Parts: sequence; structure tokens; C-alpha cells
Amino acid sequence: MTTASHRPCRGTRLISALAVFVFAAWSLDLASASLQDRIVAIVNSELIMLSDVQREFAAEQERLSRTHRGPDLAQRLKTAESMALTKLIERKLQLQEAKAKKVEVADVEVKQAIEQMKRQGTSLDPTSPNDLQTVRDQLLLMRVADQHIRGNIMVGDSELKRYYQDHRDRFALSEEYELSQILIRPRSSDGLADALTKARRAMSDLKRGEKFEDVAREYSDGDNALQGGRLGIVRQGELIPIIDQAIARLVPGGISDIIESPDGVQIIRMDDRKPKQFRKYEEVLRELQELVYRQKSEDMYQAWLVELKNKSYIEIKF
Repeated sequence: MTTASHRPCRGTRLISALAVFVFAAWSLDLASASLQDRIVAIVNSELIMLSDVQREFAAEQERLSRTHRGPDLAQRLKTAESMALTKLIERKLQLQEAKAKKVEVADVEVKQAIEQMKRQGTSLDPTSPNDLQTVRDQLLLMRVADQHIRGNIMVGDSELKRYYQDHRDRFALSEEYELSQILIRPRSSDGLADALTKARRAMSDLKRGEKFEDVAREYSDGDNALQGGRLGIVRQGELIPIIDQAIARLVPGGISDIIESPDGVQIIRMDDRKPKQFRKYEEVLRELQELVYRQKSEDMYQAWLVELKNKSYIEIKF
């Protein structure tokens, strides 16, 4: 049997590189009953078995098999298998760290968590040793990661302001349009040609200089025809794409070309448009704090995983 060993400071590269070779040799049908269980990885002094990867990978394998076929499916399965092994290795390392740090979860906490998950629709059996261990491990993972990260993150004003400047679009209010329309609905399933003819007459009247409001009152079938076709204010993105595209470059007072839409045949006037507005720093401070804290937490978590791998012995067998 060929092996590849991981020594401190080489973990991340070996895991990602060697996992590809592991799974390239595996059958894509991991559920095959004829495939014997075997060791696929050693993490310090603990083993990861092929059956462990099968369980980790089963749901994703089923999902991919429903939506992909052929070579594309094979490639996606290889990637998902590799990710499953990496996830198992990382989980094993974190649980080992929890044990080393003497992090514990009380039985009552496990039972409370199971009851809460059951109320949320998760199917768990509080008398099942496997379910109890799964939930206990999840709580341990959360607790050991929380201990490592919480208290080590400081978010200063300068970071918040820098994030605000670098992600201003995230705190923007969409551009607003004030619109009017002429809407002509086909009278029957084959009445589009008549509706287009009527729309062309309306457009001719507009080009001769007649007021949009008067043309709307004469031709429009819209509920707002008596009000001169006024639609009021809408935000960018609230309209269907074909309308958004038709009015994207209109200036106030500009009139669109004739548009065929699911509602019928339309002519849109841009009465006014307010440019994208940005919420003030003070208005989004709480949101900023949550975003920056979450980002720093994720960065620290990933760095911690790398640290765990680099100081551990990991051997992937294939």
C-alpha cells in the first residue's frame, strides 16, 4: 500500500494534493456493498475510514446524481469526495483539540440541543447513541472554536470605516424612478398586432408633440390612464428586466421605444430619476460591526485550522 505522510508545516498542501489521488482511485459508486471498508487517513493517532467518508458524502452524492450526468458528474463527485475527506480531517483535528483543552459538553446540554433541533424539524432520537454522539461533537466543535476566537477579536473604528468605504455599494439605496406609462393590452390571444398598431399611433402623437398625459388618457388601458398614466416611484430592480433595460438610459422627460411585455404593449416615460443614495456611516454602524466581526471570525477560524494541520501528523492512504 502506498502512503503519503504529513509532517508539521506541510499539512494544507498535502491534504489538498493527496486527496485528489485518493479519490481518483475510488469507484464513483461509494455505496457499493462489495467495496470493503479500509483506512483512508490517519489524523495523529486516530483513523478515518472509507465508511466515514461514505456517510459524509452520501447526501451530496445523491444531490449531484440528480442534477448532473456523464463526465461532468464524475468530476463533481471527485471534488465533493475530496471536500468530504478534508472536512472529516478538520473535524477530527478540532475534536482532538477540544479534548486536549479539556472542553466538555454536559449530557443535559446534548439533550436540550436535540429537543431544540427536533422542534425545528430535524429527525433525531435522544435514545440513539449515534445521534447523541453526533450532537455532542457538534457542540464541542462550536465550543472549542468559540473559545479560540471569542475574546481574540477586536474591531476598531478605523476598520469599520475602511470596510464602509470599500463596500459602499452594500449600504446603497437603489436608484429610484418616477414613471408614467401607456399600456395597451391585446384584446384577444391573437390581438398583439392590433395592440402594436395602436401603440404606433400613440407614439406618432407623442412625436408630434402631444402631451404624454393626454395620449395616455386616449390610448392606455392601464388602471392609471385617467391620471395621465402615472405609475409613481419604483426602485431599480423592482421592474421586470425588459422594462429595466428599456428605461436604463432614459433621462427625465425621456420616452422609451415601444416595449412588448407580459402585461401588453407599453410606452414608458421617465418623469424623474433619483441617483443611488448611500446610507450614512452612523446609520449602518451596528450592521458594520456585525459584518466586520463575522469576517474576522471566519478569517481567524481558517487560520486556526491551518495551524492545527501544520502541527499535526496527517497520513492519507490510497
